[in-house]
Amino acid sequence: MSRSDVFAITLDPGQLSPDAIGQVEALGVIRIGAFQEEFHASLSFWSADDYRRSWRAGFAVLADDPAATSCLVTSISDPATSNFVFCWPLYRSGETVYVQNSLIFLEELTSPFDPAAPWHSVLPRETVGEEDQPISEWTTNMTALSEFFSG
Repeated sequence: MSRSDVFAITLDPGQLSPDAIGQVEALGVIRIGAFQEEFHASLSFWSADDYRRSWRAGFAVLADDPAATSCLVTSISDPATSNFVFCWPLYRSGETVYVQNSLIFLEELTSPFDPAAPWHSVLPRETVGEEDQPISEWTTNMTALSEFFSG
């Protein structure tokens, strides 16, 4: 098994802590190959189960199209009153899936944000950002994602 064959995203609602303004957050972890990062998911708008449902729906978008763009939301507050959504965009190219860490800036969207389909608000994949700096990106594959989401 190669490093790109490892993928997981989890949320532990038992690991709760208040954020800077007193809202409850759950601790999450995303793992892509040898890379692993923790995140704090706000539970003010979505429950832990809502995040998991969204992740499964995001995977289904990828599974249905070999050139799909999707995302895994890792923290969302009420879109009517917040400025951004934390997510990990997923860009499928055949069996390869490129993963980036990003923010969806709600004020910059040309159409309303849909929490049931957040991938509609993900911008096309870019590999170079401001000042010609490479954008951090990890690679996994559909097999790793399928194995995770089938469990």
